[in-house]
Amino acid sequence: MTAPAVELRETAPGDLPSLFRIQLDPEANRMAAFTVADPSDRAAFDARWERFLGDPGIVSRTVLLGGEVVGSAAVYPSHDDPGAREVTYWIAREHWGRGVAGRALAALLAEHPHRPLYARAAKDNHGSLRVLEKCGFVRCGEDAAYAAARGETVEEYLLVLS
Repeated sequence: MTAPAVELRETAPGDLPSLFRIQLDPEANRMAAFTVADPSDRAAFDARWERFLGDPGIVSRTVLLGGEVVGSAAVYPSHDDPGAREVTYWIAREHWGRGVAGRALAALLAEHPHRPLYARAAKDNHGSLRVLEKCGFVRCGEDAAYAAARGETVEEYLLVLS
């Protein structure tokens, strides 16, 4: 039996209720570490996504698995260096460990050939680090920053795809 297809589509306002539900998961927030202060604040979520969807510098995609919304993936200008681009993705926890994140990231990278691309992951987020490295990212540095989801400073790896 083959795995359901992972597809990306441009994120639309109709995707937001599903994406909001997905990002409420406390364990996913803890693992991601660098999240918003209050994931349950729907008004802040909607305002943030309105900015994202209106910004031509952000490539925002909804991740579908067999037609079901299971996450998001994006390329956006780096906060540290506006000329640099970073990737991010968020997959519903019930789909972790099934290759969904890797297939979604690979599709995003194929769609967005700009290089270099950067990524960040908490040092203890082994699953995300594995996904990034399988897609060709290599560790290029380290940093530490306050992680709202954990309420403490968390060490992270910086990665690059050349």
